Amino acid sequence: MIETSAIEDVVHVSKVIEDCAKLGVVFALDDFGTGYSSLTYLRRLPVAIIKIDQSFVRDMLQDPEDLAIVEGILSLANAFGRMVIAEGVESFEQGAMLLRLGCEVAQGFGIAHPMVAKEVPRWVADWKSTAKWKSLPQ
Repeated sequence: MIETSAIEDVVHVSKVIEDCAKLGVVFALDDFGTGYSSLTYLRRLPVAIIKIDQSFVRDMLQDPEDLAIVEGILSLANAFGRMVIAEGVESFEQGAMLLRLGCEVAQGFGIAHPMVAKEVPRWVADWKSTAKWKSLPQ
């Protein structure tokens, strides 16, 4: 969802999200931790998914503050019962760290390049886990 629209009327947006959820539509709070995202939206908007902004994921292996932010967002999401998607995973090392932190869903070039919807079933069918991924503790 676009957070700027939520700023104008959180109550109305919450009602729309709840009504859509009854139809099976799922919403995500994108770029969490930057821009217009706030803890108020996490608390008041009934979104199913929180997407960790790629700026934190990108530097989490080198910057302890970014790692702390990623850990904090994961903890908040868990406390609020929300699924998390980490954006901008570019390397195995980033993916492995996220898995160690309990984040099992991610997106980025380290996983796959953008593709049109009709290509996704083939990508899923052809995808093979590498030995590096298999070596990670379960």
